[in-house]
Amino acid sequence: MKPAAFDYVRPASLAEACALLSADEDARLIAGGQTLVPMLAMRLARPARLIDILRLPELAGIRAEAGAILVGATTRQALAERDPVIRASVPMLARVLPWVGHPPTRNRGTVGGSIANADPSAEIPLVAVTLGAEIMLATAEGPIAVAAHDFIVGPMQTTIGQGDCISAIRFPVWPQQRIGVGFFEVSARRSDFAFVAAVAQVALDEEDRCIDVALGLGGVGDRPLRLDASPLIGSRLDAASLSDAVNAASHELEATGDLHASAAYRRRVAVTLCIRALEQARADAAAKRAEGLR
Repeated sequence: MKPAAFDYVRPASLAEACALLSADEDARLIAGGQTLVPMLAMRLARPARLIDILRLPELAGIRAEAGAILVGATTRQALAERDPVIRASVPMLARVLPWVGHPPTRNRGTVGGSIANADPSAEIPLVAVTLGAEIMLATAEGPIAVAAHDFIVGPMQTTIGQGDCISAIRFPVWPQQRIGVGFFEVSARRSDFAFVAAVAQVALDEEDRCIDVALGLGGVGDRPLRLDASPLIGSRLDAASLSDAVNAASHELEATGDLHASAAYRRRVAVTLCIRALEQARADAAAKRAEGLR
């Protein structure tokens, strides 16, 4: 099929893009287009106007600020995957990016586009929610920041208003030196949509005790979830403590079932993957000490 007819506009500034959006409720933004273009081709989306924001300089780039890394909304996923700042300061994002789609789609897809689409199985929204990232929005009233877990409210649903545009994602940087990350997902094929995904980040002190932890699940429900893993702080992340903490955190987990996996399967796999992700994160952090002793 071919897309329905639409107007195409390339604004000269972010302010102009927001104004165009605000004036036309049938307009849609496009940058990488890896989700929108197939929807256009199948006529699942029929916007009257496409507003191309890919080349706006305000939306590009990766930069550090106090306690955080800002990733511009139109930053290519492949660029973020290779970026040394991301690898050093947001290791969880660096770990999951190779699993986002396939290389050709990461070459076109944008970080902000993944957040805006809010797919429950997508890895980038999972990282944003798990780390407590903020979604930076350009609005008619000026720039605002919304916590990722408040921004994503359902499958492919966000709180973004008409005329608003994601300008950047603000990922917090953990100050500790010994940080480890773990990530596992189950899918039909590598880089396909995950049936269940689990990601963990831990920080260890010099005695290998946990001083900070973040644990998240994707693909299980209607949005990515951050689980309460705080009981692990102060422990050595041994098998018993990991099992107890994950089972407690996922006790009332609401899972969805579909043609790919039942709700019961997703709940069972979620527990297993969370434990594995935490184990991998612990090993990753412990290896930092070994490297420092060389």
